[in-house]
Amino acid sequence: MNRRRILGYAAAVAAALGFDRFAAPAGAQTKHIRLYVEMDVAPEREREMLDAFHNVFVPEAVKHEGYIRVKMLKRRSIVQGTAPAAHNYRFELEFESEELRQQWIASAAHQRVWPQVERTMTTTKDYPVVLYDEV
Repeated sequence: MNRRRILGYAAAVAAALGFDRFAAPAGAQTKHIRLYVEMDVAPEREREMLDAFHNVFVPEAVKHEGYIRVKMLKRRSIVQGTAPAAHNYRFELEFESEELRQQWIASAAHQRVWPQVERTMTTTKDYPVVLYDEV
């Protein structure tokens, strides 16, 4: 039995056992963009914001080309340094590229769903929005 045949059998066994489900697709792009929005949400509007995020924004965002994930984080504490006291939520959005994210934000769907989240913020003008490239 030659080496190629043994490796082929090993790959087939690994696939049968489900080990291949964790492998990245060949040629998949791994460097994406991430957008962070620091949000100030009044305590009395938190439930409204979370409902809009989970039940309106997320179901629409997942449909768009380039979407990878979106998260809403609630700040627990400041462990080191200083941060604006009012920023109690962080919105995180990951897309395959900035070009695809721009297509998403220009869409009618985004124009419909983001304002439902944004209107719950105490500062709807000049809130921090930071874009990062994965390196």
